[in-house]
Amino acid sequence: MTNSGALSAEIRHIYLGEGHHAYGLHHLNQLQHALQSATRAEAQGLSPALVLAALLHDVGHMVHDLGHAPAEEGVDDRHEALGAAWAAERFPPAVSEPIRLHVAAKRYLCATEAGYQAALSKDSVLSLALQGGPMSPAEQRAFLALPYAQDALTLRRIDEKAKDPHAVTPTLDQFLTKCLAAVLGTQASAAQA
Repeated sequence: MTNSGALSAEIRHIYLGEGHHAYGLHHLNQLQHALQSATRAEAQGLSPALVLAALLHDVGHMVHDLGHAPAEEGVDDRHEALGAAWAAERFPPAVSEPIRLHVAAKRYLCATEAGYQAALSKDSVLSLALQGGPMSPAEQRAFLALPYAQDALTLRRIDEKAKDPHAVTPTLDQFLTKCLAAVLGTQASAAQA
């Protein structure tokens, strides 16, 4: 089982060190976007695991060495895969899988929901092209069959709305205090079962 104190320190190090960089082409930074995402997830009454996934869904942008805006350079940083791999070493699938699938959820929604793609921000449109564009019907069916697809869709909708540079949110420490013990306690209970 992961030590929650050490994990909290690691997350604080990442988000307080790298989180000040711009979130795409928006007038907010990665930390603000993460906190808004977690705030929205909590306001919807979602599980601590999904609140934590919302908080950490873009951690992949902060654990690579491709710079702070690789999409503008025509590079897909595969942040969902990097973030999911990072999270899977520390958390149960209820946290890591929605992170892994949140880009696929964007592709799914672009293919299936009228107006979704047109409402994407400029940087989301840039990254969508690099990520494979809207899903084909076969990809849509395969995506929906995945165990955490619905959580990923929920996370993606939260992600799209968490872009207000003036939003007031709880602090990173408040979310870590609330969520880590609940999620790691669940993880420990599952391992003992």
